[in-house]
Amino acid sequence: MKKGQTAVGIVERMDFPNKGIVRLLPEEDGAEQTAVRITVKNALPGQTIRFRVTKKRKDRAEGNLLEVLSPAPAQIASDCPHFGSCGGCLLRTLPYDEQLKLKEGQVLRVLREVCEEPHFEGILPSPREKEYRNKMEFSFGDAFKDGPLCLGMHKRGSFYDIVTADACRIVDEDFRMILQHVLALAESWKLSYFHRQTHVGYLRHLLVRKAANTGEILVDLVTSGYFPERADCCTAGCTSESVFEQELTDMLKGLPTRGNIVGILHTRNDAAADVIRDEGTKILYGQDWFYEELLGLKFKITPFSFFQTNSKGAEVLYGKVREYVGDTPCRELFDLYSGTGTIAQMLAPAAGYVIGVEIVGEAVEAARENAAANNITNCEFIAGDVLKVLDEIEEKPDLIILDPPRDGVHPKALPKILAYGVENILYISCKPTSLARDI
Repeated sequence: MKKGQTAVGIVERMDFPNKGIVRLLPEEDGAEQTAVRITVKNALPGQTIRFRVTKKRKDRAEGNLLEVLSPAPAQIASDCPHFGSCGGCLLRTLPYDEQLKLKEGQVLRVLREVCEEPHFEGILPSPREKEYRNKMEFSFGDAFKDGPLCLGMHKRGSFYDIVTADACRIVDEDFRMILQHVLALAESWKLSYFHRQTHVGYLRHLLVRKAANTGEILVDLVTSGYFPERADCCTAGCTSESVFEQELTDMLKGLPTRGNIVGILHTRNDAAADVIRDEGTKILYGQDWFYEELLGLKFKITPFSFFQTNSKGAEVLYGKVREYVGDTPCRELFDLYSGTGTIAQMLAPAAGYVIGVEIVGEAVEAARENAAANNITNCEFIAGDVLKVLDEIEEKPDLIILDPPRDGVHPKALPKILAYGVENILYISCKPTSLARDI
């Protein structure tokens, strides 16, 4: 097997997050190749595929998926017309119970690398299989070079091309409606998108957040600072951009959404990187926050603050956290990487005092406001890096909660956490490989 060669194989399993492990078919195999581990991304277990080798080492190879020759036994037709071209989803051609089995296998394989037989309670399903996301960051661009304006998700395997995701199935009708109307308005104004190579253009992202339980919606248009002036703007003291902002506001306020749009924002972002960065946000209508409710508590969410993207799934997650902690009071509880203080407030009734530590200052301010709104008085939230803040806290915890970002706990922070000698640490992870490394 050589780089550039095409081959046919069967996908035996999928390792986290999307690495199909392929076994060559007998007619493709050779004695010298039997020990080679072949990885092909985005290939589902049970599929027979044709792929091209892109990297080759002594004991492993990587390939790009060219064609699915036969589907997996459990595979079904996707309910999304964008599936296959859009890079947002991978598993929508598997029934949900098969997705859960796939995830269980991935998690167990990762954990068994550090623990021979972990006590495993299984995968808890999301209460919603469709329309579950409460946040989307849509990108402006084109489907092909110099093509018409698009708004949606990146094409699978492409850094530049965009698929207009106006029928996306992981968000509800309000998201789709807002996307369609914002795109139509941008087209009518003949606005250009921000080109990732030349860094020229206006439209960058459309951020939409909607609370699953309160129905409140926040819409934020993210653009560069460059707006092409138009000759048809003649109102004294106005600019073409201010006219566009007003049309955007009037259009969104008039949409027959099922939820309630409580804020329309315009954020500047002139950074070269293709990420949303707040370099100044203007409130065009309403407010720059909304409320979500989880397990009887209310949480104020700002445009860029972290919050679990599946509200109904988050209730299952936090319910399990409450179950693990139980009703036995602890004197002192540390919630490290506390975000907007969700977990700290959920567990406040079982603790004498809770200290939350979070590096994002905006999230800390939101946590303090949320605690006050929920009449919780035994929580303190500290803004700073966990690695440094632990050296400054004099209190000693009885229980530690960890909910770090995807990269996991800083390796230098782990010894400090272990040095407290608490009997139990509850680690909530969004990336099993980071979890396994930290374990």
